[in-house]
Amino acid sequence: MNEAAMRTLLDKGSQIGLQIIGAILLWIVGRWLINGVVALVRSQMEQRKMDPTLVTYAISTTVGLLNVILVISILGTFGVQTTTFAAMFAAIGLAIGTAWSGLLANFAAGVFMILLRPFKVGDKIQAGGTSGVVEEIGPFSTVIVTDDNVRTIVGNNKILGDNILNYSANPHRRVILSYQLFSDTDIEGMMAAFQAQIATVPNILPTPAPSVGISEYTAVGPKLSIEVSCSDENFDQVKGDLAKAIRAVEKATGYSAPVPVQKVITQTT
Repeated sequence: MNEAAMRTLLDKGSQIGLQIIGAILLWIVGRWLINGVVALVRSQMEQRKMDPTLVTYAISTTVGLLNVILVISILGTFGVQTTTFAAMFAAIGLAIGTAWSGLLANFAAGVFMILLRPFKVGDKIQAGGTSGVVEEIGPFSTVIVTDDNVRTIVGNNKILGDNILNYSANPHRRVILSYQLFSDTDIEGMMAAFQAQIATVPNILPTPAPSVGISEYTAVGPKLSIEVSCSDENFDQVKGDLAKAIRAVEKATGYSAPVPVQKVITQTT
């Protein structure tokens, strides 16, 4: 190899080495700056006591945008023109626009969820075929922790396109159980017994007051509706204890609820 070729090779190697070092330094400094900006944005939003849902969404979006800018800047150190890079992305986006339609739909749904506020971080909801507590609302998906402690990621578009049940939106929930009576049962006596027994169930709210009333009349007899109110976090406990209270009334009164019976008639020829 002649001297000119060696010099050219060394110059190219030095140039590439400097570009790599510059890219590494730019990555380190860029990540440091991104972390600083994210921390500043989070601090300012928390100082203003903004909703955790909005804070999480803003932080996720900011991190994504800043990382894209950082990658484009690093590519610029290797001589890749940002205009060319943008044009390349535009061409790719046009080519696979159909494939990205779902992603864009999730992003749009995330924006509408932040604006419409059907729920917030910490709420217990049922949406998109999943039930649990909302842990995070991101630009494209929502993280829900189910009752059996499974972290589930659901696309925002699927959530917004489905019925949303927000169990935490109201200050209380209503527990309603039905109980069938025979037509010749002492209705007033059974209602009084239920009313006295449900008063012993823990964590029942006084307002709206517990109630026991006739909800409908069936072919067997009247059907009672036993209703109490409680907070969302006590719902399962109150529902279970209310069922135990009904059983306690049965034992105390010796009453047995009607059991459905099917009568099968066979004919022989």
